[in-house]
This record gives sequence, structure tokens and C-alpha cells, in this order.
Amino acid sequence: MTTAFDKYATRAVPRYTSYPTAPHFSPDFPESLYRIWLSELDPDEAISLYLHVPFCKQMCWYCGCNMKLTTRYAPVADYIEHLLAEIDLLADALPARMPVAHLHFGGGTPTALDPADLARIMARLGERFRLAPNAELAIEGDPRTLTDDMIQQIGALGFNRASFGVQEFDPKVQAAINRIQPPEFVARSTDGLRAAGVRRINFDLIYGLPHQTATMLTRTVEQCIEMQPDRIALFGYAHVPWMAKNQKMIMADALPQSEERAAQAEAAADALLSGGYVRIGIDHFALPDDSLAIAAASGHLRRNFQGYTSDPAQTLIGLGATSIGRTPQGYVQNISETGAWSRDVAAGRLPIARGHKMTGQDLLRAHVIERIMCDGAVDLSQAGRAFGYHDDWWIGKDDALAELEDDGLLDRTKGRLTLAPGSAHFARILASVFDAYLGSSAARHSVAV
Repeated sequence: MTTAFDKYATRAVPRYTSYPTAPHFSPDFPESLYRIWLSELDPDEAISLYLHVPFCKQMCWYCGCNMKLTTRYAPVADYIEHLLAEIDLLADALPARMPVAHLHFGGGTPTALDPADLARIMARLGERFRLAPNAELAIEGDPRTLTDDMIQQIGALGFNRASFGVQEFDPKVQAAINRIQPPEFVARSTDGLRAAGVRRINFDLIYGLPHQTATMLTRTVEQCIEMQPDRIALFGYAHVPWMAKNQKMIMADALPQSEERAAQAEAAADALLSGGYVRIGIDHFALPDDSLAIAAASGHLRRNFQGYTSDPAQTLIGLGATSIGRTPQGYVQNISETGAWSRDVAAGRLPIARGHKMTGQDLLRAHVIERIMCDGAVDLSQAGRAFGYHDDWWIGKDDALAELEDDGLLDRTKGRLTLAPGSAHFARILASVFDAYLGSSAARHSVAV
């Protein structure tokens, strides 16, 4: 007999870190339009910045990020010069020296930079933007290559949050994903950053990895809890070798199947909840005093390209190759290939590859999908009124909603939708009901659980 889990767990749906999702951005997007959007921003309203550093010193076979393996620093140094130039181009397009409340360095491995170069980037940002005194300054790092000098530099520059990819501590799994990283490496980096003044630490864990079991992952969670990170993201491994060529090194027959993946996710979640963490959305956990847990409890949780966030800014500006930005008018994505990106910057052009102008019901549907992903609930009629539509704008989705309700995943009272207890991991399925673009793309997505 087919269960609701069997029916939906392997269904491929977007992760909804944006709406529309990136595959639906148009390549026919003029740089001039982005410049108009930037010029129209409120000069007194705080924005967020994301800077992408696409370089790693070691290759992880599970990774699906836009990254480049480099053993020489010369390509990194060249990239930094163009990143500094892009900061200037972007700042010149803004109406003023804008305030910044959130700043995030992602990758790749931002801590692969020379500490002096990280300081140069932060100095340029300080010149061209107004970093708020209480701004969240976050950076991703790799405990395997993080040096003492970089730890001290991160602290000296005022970063107050750092993120590490832990993934799994079991040696067999680590060998299968080419990431040999004993717990001692992570503990050393965590302790060092805290001693340097970085108060908040995030860990990433992954379930569904080759040879992984629920017992292995539970033990990893227990080891992580001993280090007391403020947040833990628990992601399902997305095996997409047609997009991430390095994933071809992972043998598909070593991957756990859907029921085992679900068992791993449930066991890890149970261990985290027992360890004092609060569940946030579909895949995050945080200590109760962390800003993410506070945002979730107050109904102010948001979702962007880094996952769940407490950042309330309506504008997120992406810098660096492949980065994605958002303004109230729509989305833009930079060129992914670093050579083409750098040539555009050198020519004085904002290096935009594609974008999407929000039209029609985009803003309404984006709001509904974000609330489903963040809260597991939404009032469709109330949302319709807020965006200038009739209470029953969603009626055409009745059949899909009724099916989810009949399968026990959804509680529904007129226009009020709430995921049933124990069904939080199916938020992406419910969100996809309101995705007007999903059926018009050949894009392939990861499975729901």
C-alpha cells in the first residue's frame, strides 16, 4: 500500500530560496534596468550584502556550489581586484552611501583568502557603505584550512558569526565525499573564533550521504552539540551530477534510499531537539536565544539564498561571480564564469547574466510561498487582500490542496492552510502548489525529503 510519504518524499521540487526560482530568471535582462532599480532604493533603508568567493583549496565531492579548485593564489588575487572594482561600480549606481545591516561572505571558501585581502575588501566596503554598529557580519569557513592568522583577522575585522560545513564526522562517509575532517578540526576552529570575539557559530550537516546511517548521523549530532553551535542547518544531500560534475565521484548505489534518508533526518532532528535546539522551518535548528529562533517565534522569519534568516531587509545585493541579488522590483544574478564576470567588471558594466522583474501575482505568490516555508502556515485570503487581490484568488488550486488534505499532510479551514503535525518536511510540496512557473521549465530539482 502506498503511503503519503512514499507518494511525496521523492517528488522533485525547488528549495524555494526565492520565488520565482533562479531557473526562471531571464537571460534577456538589461543591465540598465538593474541600474534603475538600484537608483530607486530608499537611501535611508538598510540593505544586505552578499559577497561570493568561489575558490576552495580542496574539492568536496558532494558540493553543488559554484566553486573553483585552486592551488595557486594568483587567480584569487586577480578575482579580489575585480571584486573591489565591482564594489565601486555597485556603490556608484546607488542613490547614496547606503546603510548595511547584514553582510555575508559565502563560497567556495572565503577563508581561503589571504587575511590581508579580506581586510582590503572590508575596508572598501566600509568606505562605500555605512556598516551599522550592530550589523551582522558573517563568513563561511573550512576548518581543514582555516589558519590562526585568519582566525585573528576575522575577529579583528569585527565579524560576529561564522559558518562551518561539518556534514558528517563518520570516517567512512568522509572518505566517500572526499572531506576528511575529524571533530578536532572543527572544535579547534570553533574555539579559536570564539576566543577572537566571534560570538555566533553555525554548523551545516547533511543527511543522505553515501554509506551514511541514522546511527552515524546521530553520533555526529551529539558531537556537534558538545561544541554548542548557535545554529545547525540539516540539509538533505541533493545528488545532481548533471549540474555538479564533481558529484560523479559519488557512487549512486552507495546513497541511502528515501526511507533511510527520512529516518536519518528524523533521528538527527530528535537529537537536536533533545539537545535544546528549536526547530526552524524545514531544515534549521537554533538555540533559543539565537536571532533565528527569536524571528521564528515572533513570525518574522525570512528566507533567502542562504536559507533561513532573521534579516528583514527588502534589498539584498550580490557581489562576485554567480551571486544573486534582490530588490523590491525583482531579482538579478551575476555571471557565473569568473573570466566573463571579470571582463564585464573591467569594462565598467554591472556583471548581470539574468534577472526577473516581479509582475502580476509574483509578489503575492512569493509572500505565500515564503510563509509556508517559514511558518508552515498561511492565510490565503488575508494574503490576497494584502496584495490587492480577491479573497478567492487561489480557488483554482482546490484539487491539489484537497489531495494534500486527504493524504493527511494539510489542515485546511477555508483559506487558512497549516501543515499537519509531523509534516513540516513537506513544506516544499505545499509551496509548489502556488508556483505559477514550475510547469514551464525543464529545470531538475532535488527530492522533497
